[in-house]
Amino acid sequence: MSTSNNTGPVLASLDIGSSQVKLVYSIVTQTSNLENQIDVVGVGLVPNSGLKQGVVVNIETTTEAIRKAKDEAELMSGYKTNEVWVSVSGSHVQSFDSKGMVAIKNKEVNTQDIERVIEAAKAIIVPADRMVLHVIPREYKIDSQDGISDPIGMAGVRLEANVHIVTASQSAISNLVKCIEKAGFKVAGIVLDQIAASKAVLSDDEKNLGVCLVDVGGGSSKLIYFINGSVAHTSLISIGGTHFTHDVAVGLRTPQMAAEELKRKHGCAVSSLVSDEETVDVPGVGGRKSRTIARKELAHILEARAEECLNMISNDVRISGLQPLLGSGIVLTGGSSSLDGLVEMGEFVFDIPVRRGFPRLLGGLKDVVKGGEFATAVGLLFHALETKKDFYVRKDSSMSFSNNMNNSFGDISSKVKKFFNDLF
Repeated sequence: MSTSNNTGPVLASLDIGSSQVKLVYSIVTQTSNLENQIDVVGVGLVPNSGLKQGVVVNIETTTEAIRKAKDEAELMSGYKTNEVWVSVSGSHVQSFDSKGMVAIKNKEVNTQDIERVIEAAKAIIVPADRMVLHVIPREYKIDSQDGISDPIGMAGVRLEANVHIVTASQSAISNLVKCIEKAGFKVAGIVLDQIAASKAVLSDDEKNLGVCLVDVGGGSSKLIYFINGSVAHTSLISIGGTHFTHDVAVGLRTPQMAAEELKRKHGCAVSSLVSDEETVDVPGVGGRKSRTIARKELAHILEARAEECLNMISNDVRISGLQPLLGSGIVLTGGSSSLDGLVEMGEFVFDIPVRRGFPRLLGGLKDVVKGGEFATAVGLLFHALETKKDFYVRKDSSMSFSNNMNNSFGDISSKVKKFFNDLF
């Protein structure tokens, strides 16, 4: 049982990236108007080199990073938990559309009919080495009436469902779970990175109008498209913040750590936005003296990589065929989206509106997690609360526990099965 010093459940989220592990501890309170509020109580932030493109390449390194993040979060919050919600991404994740159809019992759609039609849509042949992460309903159709978002209570004979199915590599997930369990956690649920980030960053209006969310992480950029309020497509581009940092390190002949700091403090994706007079100090490599260069030189290096990254995103949008439906444009989030000038260049490249996305406001230590790099970790908290609302809500310093909360998560297949039961 996840507890916070004998006062009740702690809601924890774990975002394992190729550059950092982010662990957020929170508790859920009810405000005066009976709305649930997530209060952040602790954060663990640890560098990680044990993951590449969403796949574990070093179990010990990744485990140690998670363990350190756990120690940091526990020290900051004073709380402990043994369960965590986890995000997953990478080139091994694939998604596609599927359809299901059933006869409506009693001539009126109820929740059992919804469950049956989702099961019918899920009844596809998934290779043995892959596992289903999400089955997301896009729209329903009753007899000849399509475009239905909530068919409960409607009369008809035949119910159809269009769903979007997200699958991942069984071995990649198993290795990730192994690292998490070795670090002392149980996996409460697994969520696709983009879906988690969207819950923290996007508004319902944006999803309904049509929007593409781009989570620019360390090793890659993850995309998710929403059309008419539901997920239409997900994809991944193998360029992220570490590529920007590497370019700076090579171009300016400076260590990686110094290149990262230069990018964060003085970087700009559009050189024309930087004045000719501005200068920056660049540390040397191997004991060489630091030198002073024009900030514009740094901007020129970053501009070339930013242009390549945004053009690849633009190409992905074009190939998806969904660009005419993106009424809300493109939202950039993730740690690397904070680079100055990226939004301005994006509006030029995409020719549709672009904004920078930050996580929705929380309670508690909200200033610690307000940056775009925490979009996925914060989104996991919102997703967990939606899925297990009765278990996590705290009322007047006493906790309400759901009796049917099952704390025994056996192997990974049973975790995912339970996850789906909770969703549907």
